[in-house]
Amino acid sequence: MRILILCTGNSCRSQMAEGIMRNLDSKMEVFSAGTHPEKQVNKYAVKVMSEIGIDISQHYPKLVDDFVSQSFDYVITVCDNAKEACPVFIGKVGKREHIGFEDPADATGTDDEKLIVYRKIRDQIKNKFTKFYKEEMC
Repeated sequence: MRILILCTGNSCRSQMAEGIMRNLDSKMEVFSAGTHPEKQVNKYAVKVMSEIGIDISQHYPKLVDDFVSQSFDYVITVCDNAKEACPVFIGKVGKREHIGFEDPADATGTDDEKLIVYRKIRDQIKNKFTKFYKEEMC
């Protein structure tokens, strides 16, 4: 099973979703990418994922163009920007899905206030991707 998770910056939501999907089933090949990747994975995303025992600290943002010629069973967009700018894949794509989330990078305030938002989005991603996994892959 090969899955590609798309977002705009590939620094928060898609990285968290990749980590969660890999944690659900180590046999799956899970990748994430962005239409306009940031320079690094968001530090708050790394922190809130570590709180649930998932290490994404070695992940890095990747450009979706690097995956265009590959085949995937699922291509899943996690933000509206990526859904609107989702590339046409040359390789075989079994199913396209959209499971959208607010962008936690828009959070303002103190570090603690931002972390509250990141935890909320992380938990939403975990719940929706766990449900997706159970319904689609089990």
